[in-house]
Parts: sequence; C-alpha cells; structure tokens
Amino acid sequence: MEAKAPPFEDIDKAVHICRSSKDTWLQVGAEERVAILDHIRHNMSEIADRWVVANMRGKGIPDKSLGEGDEWANLAMIMYHLRVLQESVRNIHHYGRPRIPGPIVTRSDGQVVAPVFPQTWKDRLLFRGITGEIRMREGTNAQELPQTQALIYHNKQTEGKVALILGAGNWGSIPITDVLYKLFIEDRVAILKVNPVNEYLAPLIKQVFKELLDRGFLRVIQGDAKTGSYLCNHPDVDEIHITGSDKTLEAIVFGPGAEGQRCKAEGKRINTKPITAELGNVSPVIIVPGQWSKKDLHAQALKLASWFAVNAGSNCLTPRVIIQYKKWSQRQEFLEILGKTLSRIKTRKAFYPGAREQHQLVVSEHPEALQFGQPEDDHLPWTIVPDLDPSNKDDICFRTECFCSLIAETALDAPDIPGFLEQATLFANDTLWGNLDAAIIAHPRSLRDPQISKAIDRTVNSLRYGVLSVNIRMEFAFYIQVMTWGAFPGNNVFDIQSGMGAVFNLLMFDRPQKSIIRGPFRSWPDPFSAESRRYPEFSRKLAFFEAKPSLWRMIGLFSTALRA
Repeated sequence: MEAKAPPFEDIDKAVHICRSSKDTWLQVGAEERVAILDHIRHNMSEIADRWVVANMRGKGIPDKSLGEGDEWANLAMIMYHLRVLQESVRNIHHYGRPRIPGPIVTRSDGQVVAPVFPQTWKDRLLFRGITGEIRMREGTNAQELPQTQALIYHNKQTEGKVALILGAGNWGSIPITDVLYKLFIEDRVAILKVNPVNEYLAPLIKQVFKELLDRGFLRVIQGDAKTGSYLCNHPDVDEIHITGSDKTLEAIVFGPGAEGQRCKAEGKRINTKPITAELGNVSPVIIVPGQWSKKDLHAQALKLASWFAVNAGSNCLTPRVIIQYKKWSQRQEFLEILGKTLSRIKTRKAFYPGAREQHQLVVSEHPEALQFGQPEDDHLPWTIVPDLDPSNKDDICFRTECFCSLIAETALDAPDIPGFLEQATLFANDTLWGNLDAAIIAHPRSLRDPQISKAIDRTVNSLRYGVLSVNIRMEFAFYIQVMTWGAFPGNNVFDIQSGMGAVFNLLMFDRPQKSIIRGPFRSWPDPFSAESRRYPEFSRKLAFFEAKPSLWRMIGLFSTALRA
C-alpha cells in the first residue's frame, strides 16, 4: 500500500524545522559528530535484519537466494561507509584532516593521485589485491593536497543551508549515504524525500537517523511526484541532490513535458537552485584480447554474469555494453560461455518500474537478442543483444540506460590491440550515453606486455568517466566509498549525461576528477560469485564485520568464503 502524500502545510512545517536548525548544525564540532555517528552505527546494526527483510519483500526476493546476498552486501556497504566516515571525522578532530593511507604521487603529466584503498590491515586481508586511487583535477598541487581535505571543518560558513535529497529507488543504501554526505561532508541540514519505489524503508530510515531527527537536522518525507515538485520549488530549500533519471532532473530544472523541452531549447531554467545529481550510465566493459585459457574464459564470464545479475540488473553500474576486438579469435567463444553461465543463474523479479516495458522495447528493435534462464511470470530473462553495429550511434542499446536484465555487445575493427583500445576509448567517450563508470578486463600477460600495457594506461587516462575499474566488478568501487562516485566533471544541466558532482568521497577531497579501482584478474575464493552457495551467508557476516570488525569475525568470513 502506497504511503499517502502529506499535506503541503505538513511539508512546510518539516522544512521550517530544518531551516531553523541549519545554523545550529554548523556549530556541532567534529568530536560531537563522531558521537552522533556512533549512535547511527548502533541504530543501523539494531535494525539490520529488518532492513534486509524489508528490501527482500519489496523486491520479491526469496530467502537464501542471490538477491538476499545482494541486500546483505548492500547493508555491509552502509556499515563500511559509517565506520570510515566516523574515522575520518575522528581524524579531523585529532589531526585536522582525514588520513591518506599512502604516498601522494604526481604523474608525468602533472596529475596528482591520492591512494585511498586499502585503508587498514583489515582491508588488506579482506579485499586482497584490490587497490583504489583518486585522481585530482588540473591545478592540484601534491604538497598542498591535504589542505584541500575537509574544508568545511576549517572554513566554517556563517550561515547554514537546507539541502533536499530526492532518494534513489533501486538501493536502500543510497538515501542513507546521501544524507550522511550532505550533513557530514557538505555541512547542510537535509530533507530526504523517499522514492515511492522503496518508501517501505522510511520508518527504518527514521530509526537509523533518530538523533538527527530529534535535533531538527533532518526530515524524512514520503509522497508522490507532486510532493517532490513542491519541495524542489520551496523557497526555504537552498539546493537539490537527486539520484535517478536525467528526465526527472530536466523536469525539475526546465519543467515537465513539451513546455519543459521548449525552455531547455531556449536555455531558460525555471528552477535556478544549485543542483547535483547521479543519473546513471550505459556502462561499457572493454575486453582486452589475448590468449586466454578455458579457465580464464569461464572465470571472466562468471565474473561478468555475477556483476550483471546484481539487483536484477537495475543499477547505474550494471554492465550494459561489452566492447570487443573484432579480430579476437575467442570473441564468440566468450559470448557463448557468458550465455551458458547466465542460463544457470535463476532469473529475478523485474521489480523496478518500467523494466518490462524497456526490455520489450529493446527486444522488439533487436529480435536477434539471446534470452537465457526460465523466467517466471513476473521475471525477465537474462538477455544479450550481440554484434551491434558500432557505427549506428543512435542504437537504443547505446543511448538508453535500461534498468533491467539487458546487456549488449559490439565489436570494433582495428589493425592491432593498441589500435583497438584507442577505438574503444573513442567509442565509449563519444557514442555511449553517460560518463559515470566504465570497466576494463585485461589478462595479466597483457598487462605485462610493454606495448599493450602502455595502451591500457592511455585508455585509463583518456576515458572520460568518473569511476573506472580494471579487472574487478564495478560494485566494488561502489562498496569502497573512500573513493568518489559521480560523473566525470564538466557536465551541465543542458547536457547532463550522468549528472554533476560526486558523493561518497569519505576522505573529503575538494577537487577530485575520477576514481580508479584495480583488482586481480582471477580471485579465489570468490564468495560474491553468482554460483557461490554461501553468498547470502557470507554477505550477512560481512555486514556485521563492517559494523564491528574483529579478528574472530574475520576468521568467520574466511571460513565461509572457503566453503562457498
């Protein structure tokens, strides 16, 4: 049953409470904020089981399934976020800045790079072989980089601001972390408008943030599009953050329908408030060709299928277009193994609004689409659209982010592998919609080959995406929130692509450009695999480990992973 939208006078009261508290929040020091975060961590741990059950019921996820594992892993991410954010604020109190866990590097082209992961020995043990870095924008100086961290804690504003957060509907973690970002990293009090898709989480969100609510620093509001529109145009709301659709952002900024399109064409904004946004992506996966063994092919197909299946394919980081080398002799074999792997994964309920319609539209335009699995009435099959023409820049698979179980494949011609990587970079940058996240898969032999390795480095440098992953599933970049998450800088409301601004950023850098995460080509054990028998159990243990790390919990995690 949908929650009833509150009367506008009740919304006015909620906004007024935040407005009255905005300057008080500025006076809450780092030490007190550490204590507040301690309460939030405790509350999140207390409702952990109810949180996961609520998400499972809302999305139609059966017990002991991959979907249950997804929800526990997403909760683990919240716990990780809270723990690291609290440590950053504690370091600000004691040392003035969050700690950078390694030497800052200046590349030969002058770009400054900060290593951000692993943070601790726990990270090194739990996420073996995974590293993360943030590259800074032009003009950043390595010696002065620490002085660009946590600026709100040093350059205190004299007047607070009220931020409206339009929450995401696909993951319950996103509204939680967006609230934390606005309050603890940008110094805003916040009004969270819960998405109707997962409004069942509203009572639990209020329990998690009880102290912030009690002190007037946060309000949580349910309602429909009219509620959202009223809040966006409320005179006491200073700025807006949205996780969702570019169409929703355009309706906010320019107005809905034909009139909104006319305003956009004329360069006329009807809502001029500052706005930040995370709006999704047609996420590319570039496969660097090489001589792969059968085990390599199967391992990478399973990795890609497992990544694709998360949350029924309803993520901004879901792989959408596989980019392959046309002359790679193993291209077709890899696709065949990917299809066979998907056929072994149980299909999922298409819970996200419009998923079935998007799937039908793509399949109607591409009747050659390959479908796998045995979907039930409310499920969709895992679907691959192979061999798309890369010159058809208007193909629906290149221009539309479909929040459902769809992935496409295309192949580029080039004289050699470095040439292919150059073409793949241009294709990803110029043809695919969005600039949020992209991935590269390369065999260790390719990374050791001087010519190919240099070409891969050029690709990493030249891809205009806010987050890049090399040999690792993109959700690890989403999990490890010391990195940034957001579009490549440079978008504006007239060509919004994947949005503006970045979130997470738990080390609080002022001028990040993009984050890069790297991992092993093959990893064992892999408890996150879609074929892992222990994924739900492992993810539940991971959530409680992140809530309160200990050596015994670490041993329990390893024991479960080895039996996966």
